[in-house]
Amino acid sequence: MLQVPPAELEALLLTHPAILDAAVIPYPDKEAGQVPMAYVVRNVGSNLSGSQVMDFVAEQVAPYKRIRKVAFIFSIPKNPFGKIFRKDLIKLATFKL
Repeated sequence: MLQVPPAELEALLLTHPAILDAAVIPYPDKEAGQVPMAYVVRNVGSNLSGSQVMDFVAEQVAPYKRIRKVAFIFSIPKNPFGKIFRKDLIKLATFKL
């Protein structure tokens, strides 16, 4: 399995004009083990879709780094210093599995 640094994909997502904030977590996958999943906070008035987010990233990264799943969220959970609470997002993503 190839490693995908979440911060690299998050920085790329934040360059999209319709994205206010983003977090990337590993999501369980039967074939790959894990694939990148993005939690995205849309800018006010944006109707950005999950497929648009995936296409935006796919145009700019190697195939193994592509986002495979997108969920929209109102805010990314962070500590007072801005560190993303990835464990909370992983629990949220895998709760229904």
